[in-house]
Amino acid sequence: MTARRSRPPAPPAGPAPRLSYLVFRLERRIRARLDDALARHGVTTTAYMALSELRARDGLSSAELARIAFVTPQAMNLVIRDLERRGLIRRDPHPAGGRVLSARLTPEGLAVLGRCDGSLDDIEAVMLAKVDDATRGALADGLTMCARSLRRDLP
Repeated sequence: MTARRSRPPAPPAGPAPRLSYLVFRLERRIRARLDDALARHGVTTTAYMALSELRARDGLSSAELARIAFVTPQAMNLVIRDLERRGLIRRDPHPAGGRVLSARLTPEGLAVLGRCDGSLDDIEAVMLAKVDDATRGALADGLTMCARSLRRDLP
């Protein structure tokens, strides 16, 4: 006769993880994959964000891009200088005058951005492979609302 081994009881389920923790964990995983993918195109994640914003809103200043990317103006200035040196953007005097320069994508910058977008498409395809279209829409809407809610709280 063989004795049956019993499994130890499963530990009691703890509280569900906080939603903000899940978002943070997802952001870190996306960022790690994005950093690796963009590096193959010679672009940092901050540079990709700047190029993407310039595609959406041409003529932003370095300071405006820094606020959007959540980096210091000094850090963004380094990114902008590198993008300009590489011919991915050009800077022109701001229409309002002064020392402010407006950044614009060059055709080469647009080409690099397109290649980077393809890498991001691949990451999102893996991430969302088991998520149906309705859930994707609800997720996008919910995350957008959350971001807007927190944005309003900033001074």
